[in-house]
Amino acid sequence: MKNKIIETGKLLWDKGLVTGFNGNISARVDDGTLLITATGTCLGYLKPQDVLLMRISGEVIGDGNASTEKLMHTAIYKNFPEVKAVVHTHPTYTNGFFLANTGFTPKTFEAKFYLGEVKSVEQTTPSVTDTAPVIQELKATNIVVLRNHGVVAMGPDLFHAFVLIQELEEQVKMDLVNVHYMQGPTGPAPAAPRPSSRKYKLFSKEQIEEIVRLVNSDAQMQELGSKTAMNMDLAVCLQETGDTYSFKFRNGKITETGRDGNAEFLITANDAIWRAVFNRQIDPFVATTQKKMNLRGDFARISKWYAPCSRIFQLWAQVPVE
Repeated sequence: MKNKIIETGKLLWDKGLVTGFNGNISARVDDGTLLITATGTCLGYLKPQDVLLMRISGEVIGDGNASTEKLMHTAIYKNFPEVKAVVHTHPTYTNGFFLANTGFTPKTFEAKFYLGEVKSVEQTTPSVTDTAPVIQELKATNIVVLRNHGVVAMGPDLFHAFVLIQELEEQVKMDLVNVHYMQGPTGPAPAAPRPSSRKYKLFSKEQIEEIVRLVNSDAQMQELGSKTAMNMDLAVCLQETGDTYSFKFRNGKITETGRDGNAEFLITANDAIWRAVFNRQIDPFVATTQKKMNLRGDFARISKWYAPCSRIFQLWAQVPVE
């Protein structure tokens, strides 16, 4: 594991995502311990002694001083048991963009899948001392920007965390090129349709009926569904109970609902994630690619219905839950 941290540091350095002595990396060893880079180290030239064993409570096991960002790293591991790695860097273009903006929405399809809208939290100290805002944003996505500071990403391994930071930096560069050639920078996504003032019980009969009504009465959805011949069976599943709710689509219209767990596409998530989806806090595509939701089915096949599916997810956000 130490070698993987050293390799990740070198990769970040080679890709220009860290400079000087900034940035830090950690990886979970078990429920109670993690490996973390020492303070004052250069990620591009790490040695085995620069990677320290530390309890999740914050005490170093052995000699050395852990990164000054150990509070943020340990808070992430405590709040997200599934997370195995955390990477924090100060990428130049990302930092520059967020000096003037509070959110970023990429334009390419792939980046929309993997990043979604990237949000930021205010940072007023050299090291993170208040982890609560960071943790709150990471509940919806695996990457968040610390304004005037840097970016932190988490994932099932070091490579996935690295790729998120690399993808964000490349998308911000692309946005700068877009400004040069065409128009102003890409800020936060346009405001979504206003949700209903009524709130529903999660996956209640009333909520399912309202979803069907919204989808089948939405002109944009019907146009997109017809144009792409959206014929599929989609089911959603509540992880804690196994309760499943299915929708049969024919040319974008929902023609039948049921409890079919054998639908062509099945999306499974826990209660907290589903609530975040219906309360407009997380994008289902991003949640799927970042493994907060599990999709059973051919992702390449469902991607041909990206436009109508995106509209469906927008309509879902109009049916908020209690």
